[in-house]
Amino acid sequence: MTIAPEFSRPIPIDTIGAGAVEHEITASPDECAALAKRFGLRAIARLAARAEVRREGSQIFADGTVQAEVTQSCVVTDEPIAHSVSENFSLRFVPEDAPKDEEEIELSADECETLNYAGGAIDLGEAAAETVALTLDPFPRGPNADDALRNAGVISEEEAGPFGALKGLRDQLAAKKD
Repeated sequence: MTIAPEFSRPIPIDTIGAGAVEHEITASPDECAALAKRFGLRAIARLAARAEVRREGSQIFADGTVQAEVTQSCVVTDEPIAHSVSENFSLRFVPEDAPKDEEEIELSADECETLNYAGGAIDLGEAAAETVALTLDPFPRGPNADDALRNAGVISEEEAGPFGALKGLRDQLAAKKD
């Protein structure tokens, strides 16, 4: 059983031609709230995308930009961290049941991401939502994170390294002299 995406904007394959057609999509407040829940965010205030979609045989290409306003939680203090996303994307949709030789195409890894589609449509909304999720810092830290860690006794990477250990030893020796 497949669960329907929270932000689904299907584009029927039979409406996509060789010439690029621009599509603009915007998530509703309810869709933003559902996506925030799925991605473990405090909130998504806005999510929109614009893409030029074209077809080459059974493959569909979408090139565009996704924009979002999201609020994450600091992994240390749980404080809200606002983040603006403006990310270009280049996607290639291939049929889920495509033979491997048909699916192969000469592109560099940076040029486009490949997604599968089943049935008679691609889902530009789900692709936009996933693009936003991939741009986010998985371990966001707010401005008070370093102080909170220091107060909790967590040492930084610099303090944990070999020179940090020598500094700690020097501090201990200095304290004994006093």
